[in-house]
Amino acid sequence: MSGQEVFFADPDFAARYSEGPPRFVPGHHDMLRMATMLLAEDAPRDAAVLVVGVGGGIEVRHFAEAHAGWRFAGVDPSAQMLAVARSMLAEQAWRCDLIEGTVEAASLGPFDAASCLLTLHLIPDGAKLATLRAIRARLRPGAPFVIVDHCLDKADPQFERRLDRYARFALDSGAPPEDVRRACEGIRQSVPMISRAREEALLEQSGFRDAEIFYAGLLWTGWTARA
Repeated sequence: MSGQEVFFADPDFAARYSEGPPRFVPGHHDMLRMATMLLAEDAPRDAAVLVVGVGGGIEVRHFAEAHAGWRFAGVDPSAQMLAVARSMLAEQAWRCDLIEGTVEAASLGPFDAASCLLTLHLIPDGAKLATLRAIRARLRPGAPFVIVDHCLDKADPQFERRLDRYARFALDSGAPPEDVRRACEGIRQSVPMISRAREEALLEQSGFRDAEIFYAGLLWTGWTARA
């Protein structure tokens, strides 16, 4: 189990998960607003939405509050995080199917839209393309897809400087110093980040088109694309 897997499997961390993204992700709420808006451009009012890396359910709650007709299938390998999601989404449980596992555990759909937020950087480099292809295979042609993850080549000479900015932002936002230390240690040692150029290449190789950046904040980058 990697350092990051241990981090997200920690029951104490899972219990306070909802505090984390706004502290570690600059403009987290507005990023979710943009992601919701971009999905809605091409998703129908009764869309079936695939959420890969559903975590504690924050994005599903945001999507659900914005679109009363959407239904969701959320996958995540962490049982602890899914327990948090079930609690957070209790009022929306009737339209949320939460599945323990990777994207391959989800039905073939086809889904009308998909998201993969704050997740792909945790997947081993050799499996990133397979994950994106599995998402693409579950989408109807033309379906919108939004993705946000850590994007930076660790060989970049500015890596440590950018990681320090990330840490300072989280600390200034109220993140516990131990959480920040563990997050940075995980990024240095075990998180398989890739560059923006490689991620754009993987999106193309997996069958997505019209990819464009809609969000960037310190180590985070977000794209919108279509199946």
